[in-house]
Amino acid sequence: MTNYPRNFKLNRTDVAISYVLLRLLIGVNFLNHGLTRIGNIPGFVESMVKAMENSYFPEPLVRINAFLVPVIELIVGVLIILGWQTRIALTITSGLMVILMLGVTSVQNWQTAGDQLVYGVILFILLACRNFNTVSVDYWLKRKTTPSERSR
Repeated sequence: MTNYPRNFKLNRTDVAISYVLLRLLIGVNFLNHGLTRIGNIPGFVESMVKAMENSYFPEPLVRINAFLVPVIELIVGVLIILGWQTRIALTITSGLMVILMLGVTSVQNWQTAGDQLVYGVILFILLACRNFNTVSVDYWLKRKTTPSERSR
């Protein structure tokens, strides 16, 4: 038998460091998704229309979503990296993942659906554990306010 500690405790500083590293990892991922697509939105839109031609979604809806995806990825990537408006950015990103999941499952692209589930789990962890978001613009702004402003 191994001797594991009976009272397992996470070190708050280690969790905060892990949180910022995970936040940076997912933020860089979304930022670079957006950056690589933003310069060729028409090409990206056409590739999405082609990929979704066997889905039940009408082409105009696919086009609108495909146009918005790079812009949203770029914006939320920056916000997540900075840790600014983190809750809003993570919520929007999770909503984007739901929309993308609808698309990939409608064409039975199960490999991509599995990859998107991983994104979903990471976004869940980041949103649920936001109290460890201590290396961020949000935390800096919160500490900068007066105690009476924080209680509002």
